[in-house]
This record gives sequence, C-alpha cells and structure tokens, in this order.
Amino acid sequence: MIKFDHVTHIYHGERESDIVSLSSIDLNIHNGDFIAVIGANGSGKSTLAKHLNGLLLPSKGDVIIDNYNTKDREKIWEIRKKVGMVFQNPDNQLVATTVEDDIAFGLENVGMEEHEMKRRVEWALDIVGMLDLRSSEPHLLSGGQKQKVVIAGALAMNTSYLVLDEPTSMLDPKGRKEVLDIIKKLNREGNITIIYITHFMSEAVEFNKIIVLDKGKIVLSGSPKTIFLQADLLGNLSLELPQITRLAKLLSEHGLDIPPNILNEEEMIEKLCLYI
Repeated sequence: MIKFDHVTHIYHGERESDIVSLSSIDLNIHNGDFIAVIGANGSGKSTLAKHLNGLLLPSKGDVIIDNYNTKDREKIWEIRKKVGMVFQNPDNQLVATTVEDDIAFGLENVGMEEHEMKRRVEWALDIVGMLDLRSSEPHLLSGGQKQKVVIAGALAMNTSYLVLDEPTSMLDPKGRKEVLDIIKKLNREGNITIIYITHFMSEAVEFNKIIVLDKGKIVLSGSPKTIFLQADLLGNLSLELPQITRLAKLLSEHGLDIPPNILNEEEMIEKLCLYI
C-alpha cells in the first residue's frame, strides 16, 4: 500500500514567496487500485506524482511505499523499483539507440544478469505490443509508440505501481486510446496499481476512482459517477464535465428521464432508445 500521512510540500523561492503545493494530504492507495487524479493547472497533481517514488520529499509528513519511507534514502532504489514513472514527454525518458536497449537501461543499472534482463525486455515488449519494433530507433517512432516504450521500461523493472503524469497530453486520439488500453490491461490482468494524472475528463471516466485536487488539497474523491454529479463544484474548480455527461445533464434539465451523470455513449444510447 502507498500511504500519504499529512503530506505538505513547500517550494521555497529565492526571490518569490514560498509556494505550498500540497497541504496536509492524507491518502491511501491499495494494491490493484485504478485511480485518476484531476485538477486545474497548479492544483498540485504533478507534485503529488513526484512524491510517489521519492523524486520529491515532503516538507512535512511522510510518504510510505510498502513500508518504506521515501525519506529513507537507503531504500530509494527499492522504492523506485516498485514505483514506475511515465511523464508527459516520452522524448525526455528515452536514452538508448534502440527500443530494446532503452527498456534494458534500468535493468543494467541495477546489475541484473543478462539472461534475466533479456527475458524481462521481451516480456515487457510483448505486453505493450512492440516486439516487432524492438530493433527500431526510438526517435523514429510515433508519440504513442514512444510512450509504450517508456511504459515497457517501467514494467521490465517488475513494477508494482505505475504512475503516469499526463502521458497522453501530447498524443493524438489514436495514441491516447492505445496508451489507455495498455494500462487498463496492466491493471486488469497484471494487478498493477495505476495512478493516472490527466486533464482529459473523457479519460478520467474510465477509472474506478477519481481524486480531485485543488490548491494542494483533496477536495473530492470517489467513483466517476459520484464525481461528475458535482457539476457546479467542478465548474468552480475550472474543470469541465465529459462531453457526453454535459449532454446528459442538459437533457435531464429539459425534462427527459436521463441520469445527469451518464459517462459513455453506450449508456446514453440505451436511455435514448426508451424514447423511440
């Protein structure tokens, strides 16, 4: 389990005032959770993500990863083997000249034996559907393919938790769907815990639980249907409803017996068919 215990993070400015990015956060993330984190720019999403594997340390409070405190620097490699990170721009995480060498990079750094390293690289490539591109040069790949390589690199480390910080914001709709399909599969079939930061509400509805941040605090937490029923509050936080949910809310306000928190097209079609 991952536990945030009264975590506060303060960025200390040399010329400007200190900025409190997280404020007394309490959060438990359990094995197998499938969580989306949303919030307006500056709400603390990326700061929270960087605490999950010790890239940032709390100014106050503690972050515990499977009984390891991120402040214990002797355990930082164990923590980072457990928690894989995927960032917004895959080009910033690709370091080698071929796909398979890039995935092996982390394994080489922990001194893994060659036969086990090859087995893990092939296994990870197979999961993300990139076996046929193992010898390709990463810079020649599409944005979606690059993110798959980065995800495979994290998986090869035998990661228990995968943290993705707006991994699809630079991708086209096809690439976004491919990445989302992979992490769904990892959670469903591999029981890998997913913490997924996004500004796409259409992505957030796919998760079992949504956490909403505002000014460094958790202001909402619950299922997508519960969260997107809070239209006025989300609007005050500069967050939009998913397009299909906005339509459902509008139809409901005009007298149709349509739940105002419909999350997908299939559910909408089912309800509208009752009027045919």
